[in-house]
Amino acid sequence: MHTHDFLRGRRRHELSVEEITTIEAAVGEVEVVPARTALADRGDRLKHSTLLVEGYACRYMDARDGYRQILSYHVPGDFVDLHSYPTRYIDHNVATISQATVAYIRHDQLDVIMREQPHLATLLWFSTLIDGAVHREWIFRNGRLDAAGRLAHFICETYHRMHSVGRAADGRCDLPLTQQDLGDVAGLTSVHVNRVLRRLREEELATIARGQLQILDIDRLARLGEFKADYLYLGNGPWQE
Repeated sequence: MHTHDFLRGRRRHELSVEEITTIEAAVGEVEVVPARTALADRGDRLKHSTLLVEGYACRYMDARDGYRQILSYHVPGDFVDLHSYPTRYIDHNVATISQATVAYIRHDQLDVIMREQPHLATLLWFSTLIDGAVHREWIFRNGRLDAAGRLAHFICETYHRMHSVGRAADGRCDLPLTQQDLGDVAGLTSVHVNRVLRRLREEELATIARGQLQILDIDRLARLGEFKADYLYLGNGPWQE
């Protein structure tokens, strides 16, 4: 089932069998996309929305000086561009980070869902509202926290999101980001990221090595990053069960 992780850990339990069947049937093409490959470029007019089935992706924008700002990080179960359904074109870039499996749902199929399945339509809308909540948190994080706080916040957020879709346990999960990627997430240079990661390791808060995240002390890490998980609209978090 390609849509198994959609809203998993949030409100998936509200989906009826009919609604699950509907959204699964709406999936058209399914594609395996190599790492570091564009899924959509700024200005593209899209006729489908893309659900991330496996792997990791990001939204980003490029500056004239060649620097990139990552705007969001996506895990399995996320729509990476559902907002393109009403807007019809995209105002930023979307690309895979790792090899990824993606499922495309045509906008004419979404038209039918909007007309005939109002509860499912509301949950699709809810998923875009989560995106908005995450964007607000990222603005706060990068605008008000210091370098260590920014990365601590991102690490906490990512672990909670990975846990919600069954891809994290015991403080460990995949995190296939380079130091340059982490800098593009947090608005830092890769040199600064290296210093922060060393601090997190030396203070026994978290480590990132060979594409794996290990959180060593979630409470102290969350305090450093001023992280509260309420904006993710999850059920029980990984340290609340």
